[in-house]
Amino acid sequence: MKIPVIGFAAWSGTGKTTLIEKVIAELTARGLRVATVKHDAHGFEIDQPGKDSRRHAEAGAETVVITSPGRTAEIRRRGETLAQCLARIADADVILVEGFKNADIPRVGLCRRATGKGFTAPAERFIAVVADEEADYPVPRFGWEDAAGLADFIVKEMQKQMRDADFTHFNDQGRARMVDVGEKAPTHRTAVAAGRVLVSRGTFDLIRSGGVKKGDVLTVAQVAGIMAAKRTPELIPMCHPVPLNGVDLRLWLDEAQLSVEIEAEARCDGKTGVEMEALTAVSGAALTVYDMCKAVQRDMTICDIRLVRKTGGVHGDYTREDEKNE
Repeated sequence: MKIPVIGFAAWSGTGKTTLIEKVIAELTARGLRVATVKHDAHGFEIDQPGKDSRRHAEAGAETVVITSPGRTAEIRRRGETLAQCLARIADADVILVEGFKNADIPRVGLCRRATGKGFTAPAERFIAVVADEEADYPVPRFGWEDAAGLADFIVKEMQKQMRDADFTHFNDQGRARMVDVGEKAPTHRTAVAAGRVLVSRGTFDLIRSGGVKKGDVLTVAQVAGIMAAKRTPELIPMCHPVPLNGVDLRLWLDEAQLSVEIEAEARCDGKTGVEMEALTAVSGAALTVYDMCKAVQRDMTICDIRLVRKTGGVHGDYTREDEKNE
């Protein structure tokens, strides 16, 4: 069974670690096994110079495991993504995450008036907030001293995540269904997807010179991608119709890779995201490139269609790991 995951988002100095300590105590008092994952952007050391673990690592060991009757530690000489960290945890009822601000997980937003910084994202992107100011928040609000109330909320969120993880696109009889998003609050959502079509040198030169008999490949594919985004719920069975605010599609030639590069951005204000619309836009544009050029080359390759990033929704923002430094 997938372990429920809940993040805590706040600016440095807000007091989130202290609050997490109190929440851990409340959850463990309820008999729950709590695991935590903390991201440290500045690096850290737990194997001290001269100790056996450090000597093993300095000799070339990539992973060092230390165990004793009371505890076990595993030291890896490399950084890991949140997904990799979560995959290592098997004996917990809930995982609390501090840091990893771009990870796509449900989060509690924290704000303390004294910092003068506010929340790290709009309040509607969180499943709940902790704040010392009373206001008309779009999600449940807890005071800084109400760790017990927050723990109760987390238990309910754990139950929800476990229900949602149980094949949400099928009903109790195992029949396909569209997920009900009626109770979700509309938020501003965006999604960016990308992909490419690998072509031969001859095809590349024809596209660049405008010599393809069917017309201007990039312009026609751009229009096709936008049309495809608008028809997404007709193509993907469980996809909700989304009132798109806009779709931007860009195509360009990359001579180093002999490819047609495609990037699409979709935007909406709705109860569900537009990832599928962006991905469908890229797919439609790529297929159009193939269709317009297949008379001169049939072994073109459509590849690397992927979600680059998305914003909005209770799971927060997401940026693909290999895109963050580009």
